[in-house]
Amino acid sequence: MDVESLSRLQFAFTAMFHYIFPPFSIGMGLLLVIYESLFLITKKKIYETITRFWIKIFAANFSVGVATGIVLEFEFGTNWATYSRFVGDVFGSPLAAEGIFAFFLESGFLAVLLFGWDKVKPGVHLFATIMVALGSIMSGFWIIVANSWQQTPVAYELVQDAGGFTRAAITDFWAMVFNPSTASRFTHTILGAFIQGAFLILSVSAYYFIKGVHLEFARKSFVIALIVATITSLAQPIAGHYSAHVAYEYQPAKMAAFEGLYETQKNAPLYLIGITDEESKETKGIKIPGALSYLLGWRTDFEVKGLDQFDARDHPPVNAVFQSYHIMIVLGSFFVGLTLLSLFLLWRGKLFSQKWLLKIYVASVVLPVIANQAGWYSAERGRQPWLVYGLLRTEDGVSKSIVASEVLTSLILFGIIYLLLFFAWIYILDKEIKHGPGSLKQLETNYPDRQERIDIITRKQKD
Repeated sequence: MDVESLSRLQFAFTAMFHYIFPPFSIGMGLLLVIYESLFLITKKKIYETITRFWIKIFAANFSVGVATGIVLEFEFGTNWATYSRFVGDVFGSPLAAEGIFAFFLESGFLAVLLFGWDKVKPGVHLFATIMVALGSIMSGFWIIVANSWQQTPVAYELVQDAGGFTRAAITDFWAMVFNPSTASRFTHTILGAFIQGAFLILSVSAYYFIKGVHLEFARKSFVIALIVATITSLAQPIAGHYSAHVAYEYQPAKMAAFEGLYETQKNAPLYLIGITDEESKETKGIKIPGALSYLLGWRTDFEVKGLDQFDARDHPPVNAVFQSYHIMIVLGSFFVGLTLLSLFLLWRGKLFSQKWLLKIYVASVVLPVIANQAGWYSAERGRQPWLVYGLLRTEDGVSKSIVASEVLTSLILFGIIYLLLFFAWIYILDKEIKHGPGSLKQLETNYPDRQERIDIITRKQKD
């Protein structure tokens, strides 16, 4: 493989591995604020226990996320020096803002969050929790700003430096920050993070119910996480629809690849599932005639641009983008159906007696991770062959001073280190989850039979 292919593979691997962790931190941060607020409002010890336990899981996740994220910024200089030189004036600003206004905020209050329970007043500790949660969201915002500018570049001018190299320079900072795709992509991304964080708590809580341990803890953790998961799952299709409109307006080739639309047409179909053939330029599968035209133009006779409107050199890899995009949509639909069904069963007082459903929740912890990864893969591969849409091609952004063997060596070493980090993360989570909230042993002591404990908790679930 050549330098460009290896550099793309290395950045994709390190970025996708890193992105396992930030959505967990963002999603859990929101739930920590809710749990601790309930503790201050109700004064019930159970909510303090819930908050303390999930803070441990949050801390393990946060630390690995920070460690894996640092590598990405170095890769801009080592593997993508030409790209960094071209966009450095623009891209550096939101990254600097992320470090100053977001990372320092969450890391500054993290010590209070982790170690301040018995050292500061409850209100101060809640404030620290809010600041950490807000910092993680702000961090996501500035990263989205930087990435969105690459998708929809505005508020720049091309200038030449003393050596004759052409680079982009900011002409309006706030116009760059709120470029055409920032709001839609940030909303879509943050909702995905909230879903991922909620499903981690749902999975662990369901595991406790299946095992018949920590039932009061599991019930209250589960119910609140379920409400968050339901609201965000229902909001996600709306945000996704808005994001699709923005993509079609500013990156129509990407939108055509999302839906495997090779020919410009009215009454354009929306594929539920299918496969594209890039040689015959056909997409086959289950489709709804006219649905894509209606969703993009609010009428079935709206003409949707296909890939035939663009030079073949500017086409993204259609089948890969098509499949990842539809994986994201299918999983998003699954989250809506699962959470609504669960809320209905909760209302009927039958949720925690459905062991089959609890098993689904235990396994479903990986599904939001896949959905978020698929969404980012669709966005980034759909932008190809551009690093900066319409301005800089991927092949032109690679460093000129590295060779393929160097990139391959670093890729292998990163693979080994990340594998060790992943197993360490899994080990810590497994240890903490199996230990559980240690102060909640009384119910298990008084009622040693698992089913008896479940019956007691089920009767309380409307409290």
